[in-house]
Amino acid sequence: MAMMTGGQAVAETLALLGVSKVFGIVSVHNLPIYDAISLHPDIQVINVRHEQAAAHAADAYSRVTGELGVILTSTGPGALNAVAGIYEAAFVSSKLLMVTGQIESRFRGKGKGFLHEYEKQPELLSNLCRTVSSVRYAEDISRDMAAVADDIQRGRPQPGAIEIPIDLQYQSADIDLFASRTISRLVPDKALLNQALALLENAQRPLIWAGGGVNISGASGELTDLAERMGAPVVTTIEGRGAISEAHDLSLGFRTDRRSAAEIFEEADVVLAIGTRFQNYATRVWTLQMPENLIHIDVDPGVIGRNYPAAVPIVADAKMALQELLQGLGKTAVDEQFLERCRKIKEADEEAIKEEIGPDHSEIVSVIRRLLPEECPVVRDSTVPNYTWGNRLLKILRSRTSIRPAAVAIGPGLPLAMGAAIGSMSHALLVQGDGGLQLSIGELSACAEHQIPVIALVFNDSGYNVLRIIQENVLGHKHGTELSKINFVTVAQGMGVEAERVEGIEQFEPALARALARSGPSVIEIDMDFLSPIELPLPAHQRARRETDTSED
Repeated sequence: MAMMTGGQAVAETLALLGVSKVFGIVSVHNLPIYDAISLHPDIQVINVRHEQAAAHAADAYSRVTGELGVILTSTGPGALNAVAGIYEAAFVSSKLLMVTGQIESRFRGKGKGFLHEYEKQPELLSNLCRTVSSVRYAEDISRDMAAVADDIQRGRPQPGAIEIPIDLQYQSADIDLFASRTISRLVPDKALLNQALALLENAQRPLIWAGGGVNISGASGELTDLAERMGAPVVTTIEGRGAISEAHDLSLGFRTDRRSAAEIFEEADVVLAIGTRFQNYATRVWTLQMPENLIHIDVDPGVIGRNYPAAVPIVADAKMALQELLQGLGKTAVDEQFLERCRKIKEADEEAIKEEIGPDHSEIVSVIRRLLPEECPVVRDSTVPNYTWGNRLLKILRSRTSIRPAAVAIGPGLPLAMGAAIGSMSHALLVQGDGGLQLSIGELSACAEHQIPVIALVFNDSGYNVLRIIQENVLGHKHGTELSKINFVTVAQGMGVEAERVEGIEQFEPALARALARSGPSVIEIDMDFLSPIELPLPAHQRARRETDTSED
């Protein structure tokens, strides 16, 4: 127990939790906390320009490092600004801790219209966070923070929040400091594990499906070892990308959104699915057929059997389950012809994608993978280049280096890239559209302030091209998807970021090489008017809608 202010208790507790980075904005209702963490020798504050960006950056930082991502906001409008970022973190199962202020204790619940007053802030945050704590006494700050941090990291990660009234932040008190308890990993049930081993040992055409839970649990090595022991091909979800290197001979990458994937699943006699919810995009809106022998492993019991019935349901941490499978697995005999057919489907798909995106975008993919070090995160916003080649063709070579807005929002790309770059201590490459960038363009200033090595590839076609395509194909006309032409080079340079424009594919490689040679941020604006046209297949649910509408005519 030591005498300190509530703000100092927050800083000291964060340090005990192993937190070294905090993303946020200073405000009248978090000044003591901001001051204390800014003065702490082991914590760096990353000043962003909007609280939503703080949440996205902390989310990506957590995804890349596996550690807590922490944001600091003000009460009321500041906290509410962060909501969209917390929503994304919850959707993707990220370890996000929100520390926010609250008005003075003596005015709470009075409805007097105090500055930033929002009495129902905990109720709002509880819709997005698994645990929300509202501190009543300064002596409880550290204990309550540690409890929230424990819950965030238990089982399937989910965001948590703690609000601290401003008077308690200033107040001095004798405060006990608490650290997070060791979180034990959930081990698989032995009987169910033995059932899974029996299916795998007798399988001739096994297929492994790896979801984001493999990356979250740090089980990339175990997944790769199991695939090699079995000789089994591995399909991933988008969040599972990098769980096995996509340059590995057994990796099929993410391709379940393509029709050819159905052939692989129709032929497989056992599917081992690890750390996945079987979301709609990866399953072609749940039309992808699974074999009867489906082994489903996930740390969250609520997701097992939700979208596909499991012959063997195993509730366990992905790393623990894979370790047990490796230890217990006997001889397997995979049909080499099945494996060869999987490889040919992969090769045919990649060639088909290159045809769809055209020679210029194919060259961009080739240049990126040739120049970008494999430890650098690749961040993709919701934009046509991401859907066509960012999710499919651009190989991810390491776990925790593939980042995208999993809830498929438009605009989080830049702050996600900021957190990814800081977490990886390397460049982060951002694939970004012009429409999406405008939602978070102010964060270029934060990149310049902190010299965050984000390389933003801005594909500028003066509009929301994904929505244009859907409108043209489904509605037959366009509204609200055309945007004015913006000179992003001038904008970036005005914020202190090095920038240049690419007006032809021959200019791209030297521009990327120059960006990688810099220690700080870069913007490379790519004028889509100078590139070969790119095609975007309609999403499955939009195709179905168009086919239904056409059949009714």
